[in-house]
Amino acid sequence: MSTASRPAPVSVADYLAGEADADRRHEYVAGIVYGMVGGSNAHNLVATNITGLLHGQLRGGPCRVFNADTKVRIESRSGTRFYYPDASVVCQPNPATDTYHERPVVVVEVLSDSTRRTDEHEKMEAYTAIPSLVAYLLLEQEAAAAVVYRRDGSGFSRETYGGLTAVIPLPEIDCRLPLVDVYEGVVVG
Repeated sequence: MSTASRPAPVSVADYLAGEADADRRHEYVAGIVYGMVGGSNAHNLVATNITGLLHGQLRGGPCRVFNADTKVRIESRSGTRFYYPDASVVCQPNPATDTYHERPVVVVEVLSDSTRRTDEHEKMEAYTAIPSLVAYLLLEQEAAAAVVYRRDGSGFSRETYGGLTAVIPLPEIDCRLPLVDVYEGVVVG
């Protein structure tokens, strides 16, 4: 019986150096590098809408929104991880020369068939372990629906929002996300 060989772990420094010159993005989980695939037009429109909405509401304050080109670095007992969320809000940024942030307060992922399992489980566990995080938003791409995991006194509670009249409150960063605006231009079922 043969055993499949596992690729040799990649160091954080080698990963970051490789990403600087890469033609496509890769996520990093404890030494293993995973290539990312592009999203659908609906996925990208929802991500762009959410970034624009947050940008407009955060202007003039201490927090900034970043799009899917900025990584989030997560340190845990299981190792270092780098993910590219669809959007993130940071109030205590890393230096401008870094290509990642370590202290997001809000992270947003737009769900797709190929990423749903990872976003709802692996990434949720990793993101909610970040001490600065107050909310993790999971947005559907083909329906006006969202799940928000919000930090409360005992961990994270789960909230659901659905329909174009729903509004996601984010009082922690003084923002509101009307789903009618999040899904503007997207054909939703």
